[in-house]
Amino acid sequence: MVPSLEHNNEVRGESLDLIKYIDSHFEGPALYPDDPNKRQFAEELLSYTETFNKAVIFSLKGDSLEEISAAFDYLETALSKFNDGPFFLGQFSLVDIAYAPFVEQFHPLLLDVKKCDFTSGRPRLASWIEEMDEIEAYKQTKRDPEKLVAFLKWRFMAN
Repeated sequence: MVPSLEHNNEVRGESLDLIKYIDSHFEGPALYPDDPNKRQFAEELLSYTETFNKAVIFSLKGDSLEEISAAFDYLETALSKFNDGPFFLGQFSLVDIAYAPFVEQFHPLLLDVKKCDFTSGRPRLASWIEEMDEIEAYKQTKRDPEKLVAFLKWRFMAN
């Protein structure tokens, strides 16, 4: 399933583009920072989402945890860049929206398949997950971990 939005007789797809479009065309709290340093870092983090996703999925099929560790170390380091809040850019932003589904999926899957808790030794990442879990709108979208793991095993690990 690919998300899409029709607005002003135009159809838009691709999740990250949709988030940016909604942020710039609809009222509500800004999800994209005004601060140029944060905006640049947001773009860097958003461009890393595909690399992050591929590294974890690739590692699921192998024996090594190196790529998984490197991917989550990157997130831990990113979460330490700004000290004005617990989120990637300090305050909640489109970067948090972009990473939340991946982290939500990979946490129970890696615990089940690799016996790997990627929050161990990564206190900022653990704190970020706790903060995300406090957001009511996010809570409403979370999936049952057991069903999620079963689906992800079928999707990513079937030969």
